[in-house]
Parts: sequence; structure tokens; C-alpha cells
Amino acid sequence: MGNILAIVGRPNVGKSTLFNRLTKTRRAIVSAEAGTTRDRQYGKVEWCGKEFSVIDTGGWVVNSDDTFENQINRQVTLAIEEATEVLLLVDVQVGITEFDMEVAQLLKRSNKRCLLAVNKVDTFTAQYGAAEFYKLGLGEPFVISAENGLGTGELLDEICARFPAFDGEELEEELPRFAVVGRPNAGKSSLINAFIGEERTIVTDIAGTTRDSIYTEYNKFGKRFYLVDTAGIRKKAKVTEDLEYYSVVRALRAIENSDVCILMIDATKGIEGQDLNIFSIIQKNKKGLVVCVNKWDLVEDKTTQSIKVFENAIRERLAPFTDFPILFISTINKQRIFKVIETALTVYENKERKVPTSQLNEKFLPLIENYPPPATKGKYVKIKYCTQLPNTQIPTFVFFANLPQYVKENYRRFLENKLRSWWNFSGTQVQIFIRPK
Repeated sequence: MGNILAIVGRPNVGKSTLFNRLTKTRRAIVSAEAGTTRDRQYGKVEWCGKEFSVIDTGGWVVNSDDTFENQINRQVTLAIEEATEVLLLVDVQVGITEFDMEVAQLLKRSNKRCLLAVNKVDTFTAQYGAAEFYKLGLGEPFVISAENGLGTGELLDEICARFPAFDGEELEEELPRFAVVGRPNAGKSSLINAFIGEERTIVTDIAGTTRDSIYTEYNKFGKRFYLVDTAGIRKKAKVTEDLEYYSVVRALRAIENSDVCILMIDATKGIEGQDLNIFSIIQKNKKGLVVCVNKWDLVEDKTTQSIKVFENAIRERLAPFTDFPILFISTINKQRIFKVIETALTVYENKERKVPTSQLNEKFLPLIENYPPPATKGKYVKIKYCTQLPNTQIPTFVFFANLPQYVKENYRRFLENKLRSWWNFSGTQVQIFIRPK
């Protein structure tokens, strides 16, 4: 791991705004409502040829009426432990509060090297208010405005100067991305925590705990990929807060940016309309699919028969696309969760699979000769050649025929079923085109 900067402070001082400015993204959700950020969020910063990681954390509070207070504070402590440098952000418009004092004490006890930045200095006269923050005992404060970028250049210069030179490869090669998606409270964050073996994301029984889409690099057992925890997606009519709307948009964007989606279904609730909506989003975006039925430990009468019934019900609801793996897991008991990783990696390989043209023709041409497309209006369709197209999002095959317009949908499905029986394309969609010779 390279150099890491953690941004900490009490709620609503502008940590996520600064995170977005430094990473030149809009990944962290920003709103005027205090306590928007809950999980710690990672990003990459490039400045003057140097690269480092930055962590955005939730706001530090004590004795508040926020249900998530303890978990947020735990995430802040974990971020401080992980970081090389810590940046304490304070708000010039509010001045010093007891929470600022508390975080400053926490940082002094942690023996980490710290920087102090005074945010929201949006006018020339506001900078004079920065002097009172010397009281925190963390040295000279940097005067910045995360909103409009004032002073962030000097701050970045100082951060880069403090970081030790880092040897080793910093830039990440293209690793597979797996997005964990589903309705609120299906167990997405619990699954990610179970994979990583640490409390990476906050987990509670309250639906809608996760708000940002959290990217985590997974590197264990010789397997490497990105895991993305997303907010639960629910019906438009049910989305009341603006915040939740943004969370859902982020979750949709996470699906767009992923290779394989792990769709979590709650075993106690069965498959509902919203699961079908999420499934259709995954299909429209042409992503790989692994279906995980979570909370299987809570189902009363489990038999091989009940698993079969459940599987068939899922495939029926998601038809016509039925060639995808279904796993029955329990994130609480860590039951079959490693199988989820293996299956997702297999689906990723299937999605990237390339079939040599010679093999395709060897298999398909005799088959087509024996079972040609049905004649239409006395015209006979002849297919003489087939090949797989390179550089496509999902495996795409072209069959060249003399009269492509007469090849019906059911014959195309027949070709696809044969293709799937000969090569493993489980979990990924396949496109078949019939083109003129």
C-alpha cells in the first residue's frame, strides 16, 4: 500500500467536498445535511507527478441522536490507523467546538503526523478567523475553501512534501470489478465485510445504511479484484430523501462501471418486483450475473427440494435469460461466501471468453446442415460461416447467411442454446447476429 491521507473532523465541515476536489471526482455524496457520509471512502489523488490515496470519513460525534454514531466513530478510528498522514478539517464559520478539540486529542494520542486545514474561507476577511485554531495544538492551519478550491494547491504541496518517497507500482492495472447490488437490507455490506474480514462498511438492521458506492480492493488467496458495495435500490415512488436519490443513482452508476454484478436476494422475503427491476438494469448494461440468496440460515425447512423450488422460481421470474449461477449463502455464518468470489471470477472469465473461429465452424456447420433454418416462402436459408467478434462487451457471434432476414428468433435461440452447451457462458449474456454473406 502506498501513502494514504485520511480526512477527519466533526460533521459538516466539508470533508466529502474536499475529497471530491482532491480526487477530481464526485464519488462522495455531498449535502448540507450533517452526517451524510457513513462509511470510509477511498480515492486516488495525483499532484505534481506524485500519487497517493485519500480516505473520506464520517463526522466524529459523541452523544448525538445518530443511530450510526458508534459505527461512524469506529470507521474514523480505523481510517486514522491506516493512514500515513491525517488531515483534520475544521470550519472557520463555526469556530472551535468541543468535537474539534476531541478529534485533535484523538490525533495527538494516535502519534500520527497531522495537518490542520481551516475550511469554508470563502471571503477575504474570513481568513482572519483561522488564527483561533492554533489552540488545537496541531501547528499552523492551512486556509482553504474546498468548495471553490482556494488554498488547496498549497495544502497538496505540503502533503506531498511530507510523504516519504514510495517505491513500487502505484498505478492499478485493470482489475475485474464486482458490484454487490440488491434491495435495501439484503446483506450487501455484510457480504463485503465477510469477504475482507474487517469492518469495511457499516452494517445495521436499518434499510438504507450504505449511501456511497464504496470501492475496495480485494487481494487474498491469489485473487485480485475490486468489490463495490452499493446503496440498496428501491422503487422511485419509495425514494423520499434527496440523499437516497443520489445513493440510488450512485448504485446504478456502480452497475454501469462493473464487470459482474452479485445480486443479493433476501431468502426471508423471496424474489420481489424490485429484484426484477435491478435484474433488468444489469441486463440492459450487459453485465455478468451471480445471484446470491442471502439469510439462508433463517429459512426454517431447508431441504434439497426447497432449494430446487427456490432456484426454479428465480429462473422463471428472470426468464428468458436463465443461464446464471444461483448460490444460497449466509453472510452472518460466513456460509459459502468464498464460493461467491469463485463464481464471480468464473463468470468474469466466461464474459471474456474467446472461441477460435475454426472450433466454431467445426461444431456449427455440421449442426446447421442437419438442422437448417426453416424455409420461408419457398426460400431456403444457407449459413456457410460463423465467427466471434473481437472487443465486444459480451460474447458476440456472427453467422453469415444468404437470406438473413428469414432467420427467425427461435432459430437464433436454438443456436445460442447449442453454443452454451458446448462452451461455458454461464452468468453472461450472448449476442447472435445473422448477417448477409
